Formats: sequence, C-alpha cells, structure tokens
Amino acid sequence: MTGSEKFEPESERVTRQLRDDIIDGVRAPGSKLVERELAAELGVSRLPIRDALKALVTEGLVTPRPRSWAVVREFTPSDLADLEEVRSALETMAFRLAAQRRTRAGLARLRADLDTELTAARAGDAVRARRAAADFHETVTSLADNELLNELERTLRSRMRWLLGQHDDLVAIAEEHEALYDALVDRDADRVAELTARHLATGRRAAAARQG
Repeated sequence: MTGSEKFEPESERVTRQLRDDIIDGVRAPGSKLVERELAAELGVSRLPIRDALKALVTEGLVTPRPRSWAVVREFTPSDLADLEEVRSALETMAFRLAAQRRTRAGLARLRADLDTELTAARAGDAVRARRAAADFHETVTSLADNELLNELERTLRSRMRWLLGQHDDLVAIAEEHEALYDALVDRDADRVAELTARHLATGRRAAAARQG
C-alpha cells in the first residue's frame, strides 16, 4: 500500500459492500443476512460481518434477528410515508437555501453529478444513474451551507439513498435534476421552489408504483 492510499478497516469495507448491495437492490428486502454465509461469500471472518450488520441496523437498512443473522429491511407503506415526509421537509429547505448560497465551486460539483447521471440514464445504466442522482441531492444539501442540515442528511443518508433509488424513469429524473440545476444557476428561488415540489411529487409516485 502506498502512502497516498487510505487504509480502510475490513469492517468498513464490508459495511460499504453490504450497504451498496441493499441500496442497489442486489440484496432484496426480506433477504436473510447470515453471519457465517456472508463471511464465506466475502472472504472475511465473522467479526467484520457482525460489525457491519450492527452499523446497517443503526442506518435503518437491516432488521436484526436473534443470534447471528438479520434480514434486509422491508419498508412498509407507513415507513415510506414517514421517509417521504422527512424528505419533503429537508429537500424543500435544502434547495431553497442552495438557491441563495450556491458557489461557483459547488455548482461545478453539482454539474459533474448531473453529467454522470445523464450519461448513465441515457445508457440505461440504472445503478450508476441512481447513485449519481443520490449524489446530486447530497451535493445540493452541501450547497445549502447549513451544518445542522448536513448533519441530519448524514444521519438519514442510507435510507434516503434507498428511497431515491425507488424509480425506473432514469432519464425523466435526470431531466428534472437538470431543470433544478439551471434554476439554481440563475438563483431563481421561485422556480426552484416550483421544481422542487414537482420533483418530490414525482418521487412519491415512483415509490408508490414500485411498492404496488
């Protein structure tokens, strides 16, 4: 390992792998997560698996079971409604503040997220498009320049990334993001508010269709 490479503890690497698998839909809701089986699959001991499952329970992606296993969380309609209410409140604030406080450097990061999403969406690369879409939202929150809002986003990040992946209209979502980006560039707060409300409604419909 060179000096420029960052050391990543095995438990963190396993947590990241399992988190990505859940958010990307590789491990479906209700899937069993058995320590012994995961250790063999990922080529690690059971200790980092145990630590990873504990972390993912805290993040709200995994439901614990007795002894040495867990399941991928199955979000109920009530869970989804709660997530959508929180998302609506936080994103309405984030986009409004971002319209007022965005910087040139911040807009460049946002444009990079958007370009990645558009390219992936047009190529039909669902995993990459959904990941970039979630990156777009997280960058908007950073542009809001409110530390408490950023703290809340970090706490809810895994569940929100899962929620933001509950759609199949990759290009349509990317184009909504592009319209929001243009409004942020123009500092058009009224337009940003209108587009945010529309975008949230699109997300609610998509999540409901997936659950149905």
